[in-house]
Amino acid sequence: MSYEMIALLMFSTMMLLLLTGQRVFGVIGFVGAAAALLLWGDGGVEMPFNASFVLMNWYPLLTLPLFVFMGYMLSESGIAGDLYEMFHVWMGSLKGGLAIGTIGLMVVVSAMNGLSVAGMAIGASIALPELLRRGYDKIMVTGVIQAGSSLGILVPPSVVLVLYGMIARQPVGKLWLAGAIPGLILAAMFVIYIVVRCRLQPSLGPALPVEERTMSLGAKLKLLSAGILPLLIFFSMTGLFLMGVTSLVESAAYGAFAATLAALVKGRLTRAVIEVTVRRTLGISCMFMWIILAALCFGAVFDGLGAVRAIENVFLDRMGLGPWEILLMMQLSYILMGMFLDDTAMLVIVAPLYVPLVVSLGFDPVWYGVLYTITVQIAYMTPPFGYNLFLMRAMAPPEVTLMDIYRSVWPFVAIMVLGLGLITAFPQLALWLPELYYG
Repeated sequence: MSYEMIALLMFSTMMLLLLTGQRVFGVIGFVGAAAALLLWGDGGVEMPFNASFVLMNWYPLLTLPLFVFMGYMLSESGIAGDLYEMFHVWMGSLKGGLAIGTIGLMVVVSAMNGLSVAGMAIGASIALPELLRRGYDKIMVTGVIQAGSSLGILVPPSVVLVLYGMIARQPVGKLWLAGAIPGLILAAMFVIYIVVRCRLQPSLGPALPVEERTMSLGAKLKLLSAGILPLLIFFSMTGLFLMGVTSLVESAAYGAFAATLAALVKGRLTRAVIEVTVRRTLGISCMFMWIILAALCFGAVFDGLGAVRAIENVFLDRMGLGPWEILLMMQLSYILMGMFLDDTAMLVIVAPLYVPLVVSLGFDPVWYGVLYTITVQIAYMTPPFGYNLFLMRAMAPPEVTLMDIYRSVWPFVAIMVLGLGLITAFPQLALWLPELYYG
């Protein structure tokens, strides 16, 4: 059997096993370890063993639990809730104002945490009940929360971009800066859609009653100061890293410490908050590490087979595709894989194959990291098996059905496809800021 056929058999076996509902890390690790044993005999057992050492020696991976801890600490201590209260009062007079405030909340939560899961949890638990109680259309606001939470893997400090930087051997600072402008562009496009839609159909997002938004200037400024605290934590953390004062890991540690200190100063650092934060951080971190460990083993076997060269040969020589056609096929493959895998699994399986191909085609790997991230966001929200769809269904109240969730995402998917087209057509939207900063 040719190496190309073995690689294809491995990949198709993995996809077939994923359809059975088994855990992602178990499927990926099993296929990788079994293929190593069948191909190289007893010596193949060294591959998963060596993968564990590669993982444990991956120093930048320490940022993962620290960023996750920071996000959950700000969420569980109610500081993120203060932020939403600020948006609630300051933007409630606009039609659709609370939905716009929810996008703002999602952007800041993304900047605090770096994961879409945290944004979804905060949006579904804090914003969604309030929006439904205020008479907002359930289909529109469900889409707003899913679209806003998807920014978590694009807006810095994105954990996914940290992992991409380690795999693609690209500076994390450049990737963070590259993701900032596209993330804000998408957020602005979401806001424009909400404003136009609510102007055309005011019943979808009614303004708050006058008596509810009437508040003294002093009270409004107090709310503003409470909402600014998470922003100060984020900007000081990211600023120290970009100025070279702290390393990436030190910056993450600073963010975790600042979030804990903020909860303490506000008198909200209770035993229950600490316990929930630590448990959720441990759960998320272990999930990431198991998936990465399994994918490193799988990727080592794939690399040993020369799969990267085989893919290059198929696309360029046999199919005769041009660089942009190959790029389009790669992006479509992420949409398909998004039905079965989360962003981390896709990244650690496919990035080692695609990034060398991207570089050989003459594309910038930093720019491609942003394209990958936006495409994964779209895959997360695309029916019938988008990851975010089922996550929202698990968190939403009973009156929000799965069909409501399916219907809610299409306008935002269209906006994200438009945004992806803009970044693809104008790479400087992603590359201008890192080029400006790094010279």
